[in-house]
Amino acid sequence: MFVGTSSDVGKSVITAGFCRIFKQDGYMPAPFKAQNMSLNSYATPEGLEIGRAQAVQAEAAGIPCHTDMNPVLLKPTTDKTSQVILNGKSIGNQTAREYFMSDDRSALFEEVKLAYARLSSRFNPIVMEGAGSISELNLKARDITNMRMAIAAGAATYLVTDIDKGGIFASLYGTMALLEPEEKKCIKGIIINKFRGDATLFHEGKKMIEQLCGVPVIGMLPYFRDIFIEEEDAVSLQHKRRQPVNDKVNIAVVLVGRMSNFTDFDRLEKDTRLNLYYTHSLDGIEAADIIILPGSKNTIADLIELKKNGLAAAVLRAHRNGKTLIGICGGYQMMGELIADPLQVESDIGEVAGLGILPVSTTLLAEKTTRQCNFTFRDFPGECKGYEIHMGETSVTGEAKPAAHFADGHTDGYYLSDRCWGSYLHGILDNADVINALVAPYTDEQSELTDYQQFRDEQYDKLALLLRANLDIEQVYEHLKN
Repeated sequence: MFVGTSSDVGKSVITAGFCRIFKQDGYMPAPFKAQNMSLNSYATPEGLEIGRAQAVQAEAAGIPCHTDMNPVLLKPTTDKTSQVILNGKSIGNQTAREYFMSDDRSALFEEVKLAYARLSSRFNPIVMEGAGSISELNLKARDITNMRMAIAAGAATYLVTDIDKGGIFASLYGTMALLEPEEKKCIKGIIINKFRGDATLFHEGKKMIEQLCGVPVIGMLPYFRDIFIEEEDAVSLQHKRRQPVNDKVNIAVVLVGRMSNFTDFDRLEKDTRLNLYYTHSLDGIEAADIIILPGSKNTIADLIELKKNGLAAAVLRAHRNGKTLIGICGGYQMMGELIADPLQVESDIGEVAGLGILPVSTTLLAEKTTRQCNFTFRDFPGECKGYEIHMGETSVTGEAKPAAHFADGHTDGYYLSDRCWGSYLHGILDNADVINALVAPYTDEQSELTDYQQFRDEQYDKLALLLRANLDIEQVYEHLKN
């Protein structure tokens, strides 16, 4: 199990790397995270919902993802409320107080342990991931994710810290000092992540950490920029490019308050023709060739905010001036004429006028649509892949002009023109046909990255190689034997 001194220290990426290492060494690994809080989610082959990070880790392990890998998923809808997904299905919204403070969550912990037992009966080893910091004393008694789960599983546990953030002596020592004796016994080693420069210069620091914490440092991972693994935390958006450039096709993703599945745009970042950036400024929208309205976990609230801060007007102005505008999931809903929420699925606001760009209207429903999809984009013959995760049903008020077609005859989205369309399909921008059509008005070049799945697979191998070169993998195997 990989746990952290805080969020965004690299646990999910390291977990993916070990899933690939164990697969390479002839085992049948599977990832497991008892509870995940994220707006990045994914649809399993069965049409259920889990955290996107566990789907990525399953891909690294070479197996289909399953809800047993992430039995509890919390998707924040407001600053105080989250939708609770249990075993792949929504069981409603709860406030943070209701969820975290009501009891010790013993019933939920039993569900988590059952999921782990089912998973461990089919795979070995299970590569577990913790959440946030393991030393949050006010929440520890109700914890179902970190050391409580490590003890229940008997997991050899490794504490991960991010040296790039600074203060690792205090964070490592403080974390270990706040653990109970039974919890300390689980910790077999420390991993120092994101080290810049010459690691030999930190030799004395490594010895000090081992003396302070009483466990070995099993390695130091360098800060890397040439391995591309999907990030779980939205914190990573802060490090992404936010400026247009002159020699490429500029694509601006409009930052909304509850952006979901920002990994929809990772493929665009790997395309040498394109410059992808995220923006919440009028200048950022004005400078773009292509503007994308992304998904949102609270579409109505985010649309109202876009209208208040002037970004909605900037998007409309860009559309009128001939810029390309597309919407994915919640962004597609925003581009329509109306979004209605009669059941108060997302908010207590009954309905809100959309941007009026596409002749569609959306009604939010209690039942969520979650499924993986194969489709063709417009009239292109090649098969594309994506997935749906949404609670809305969108109807066309004019002539049907779908953006995507499915083998069973149903369709998705609305294609107004080459420069304006919307779709519910997450992952639609992972497909070469879609990207080439999107950028065709701006460049004649074709994408050099034609097989994105092969590219992703190569990244897991590169990550595994990096981990093998910098961590004591044999020590990990020894701990697994004991």
